[in-house]
Amino acid sequence: MNIVIRIIGIVFVFITIVYFLKPDIMKRLMEFFKQGRRMYFAALIRLVLAVVFLLAAGQCRYFWVIFAFGVLFIISGLLIFILGPEKVKSYINWWQRQPLIFLRVMALIGLAIGALVIYSA
Repeated sequence: MNIVIRIIGIVFVFITIVYFLKPDIMKRLMEFFKQGRRMYFAALIRLVLAVVFLLAAGQCRYFWVIFAFGVLFIISGLLIFILGPEKVKSYINWWQRQPLIFLRVMALIGLAIGALVIYSA
């Protein structure tokens, strides 16, 4: 199961590299998920990731790191349902208005998180 976590970490690193190099792609992705009920699909993805992380945590090198990310995925997935589409759209709009340097710094933080997941698996 820790192989699955490593693969997720590698995918996360790849996505954040693309995000760092082309932040406009991420803005378009945010625009895609803002429309209709697509944000609920993002919430479901987060909840599935939460289950995978929580089930795999016991088999990983650093249990608490993977477990903590599983809990964060649950919280973030549930918040989308709890806050509702209008509130989530306002948060997405805020992210889309940020300058490119801010988005690139966030991508570097995401890259570090992905590397931590890979290392912890």
